[in-house]
Amino acid sequence: MSTGTYTQLLDLACGVFLLAAVLVLWRRELTALVRLFAVQGVVLAAIAALSGIHEHRFELLAVAVGILVLRAGVLPYLMRRVLAASGETRETEPLVNVAASLLTAAALTLLAYAASRPLVELAPSPATRALPVGLAVVLIGFFTLVTRRRALAQAVGFLLLDNGITAMAFLATSGVPLIVELGVSFDVLLAVLVLQILTTRIHATFGGTDIDDLRELHD
Repeated sequence: MSTGTYTQLLDLACGVFLLAAVLVLWRRELTALVRLFAVQGVVLAAIAALSGIHEHRFELLAVAVGILVLRAGVLPYLMRRVLAASGETRETEPLVNVAASLLTAAALTLLAYAASRPLVELAPSPATRALPVGLAVVLIGFFTLVTRRRALAQAVGFLLLDNGITAMAFLATSGVPLIVELGVSFDVLLAVLVLQILTTRIHATFGGTDIDDLRELHD
């Protein structure tokens, strides 16, 4: 693969990766959030595969397959099961409205580009120039985590944050060892399995998973 083709495909993948994170702030349907996470998983696998093909590192292709199976297949499937068990379809009114959330996403993206500039200047390359995208997704994921009220929506925010960290690892260091990626992925899988159990039990006991409503019951 030529450098020009690699750069164009990497820029396209990173653009879709960031767009999926921004759309999570726009959509309130929980099923849409799961689909967007699955799309981001596919794109994250594509970023890993592009790095592997360009650098002739076949272990990155194995990591890409693992990411595709777990983050675009297994985790979305488990989250759909959580939705089916809870019967919830939409996010309640978030702490920050959609318009303000999108403006915040734009500000966080600009902050990510400003903060990443020194790192990019250390070793300019197509991958490092895309590094701000990974940091922007980390910031957007954290923002989603703290502003959404449904447990599943907060879980999507956590998973976006994890996707952003993984993308930064691929872009900054040309990937992570396979055993490290597998360890992190199994930790994330365990977290989602625990979420499924807790969400089902919380919904059966209290009739919903709105964090504010649960806090009022506690008070």
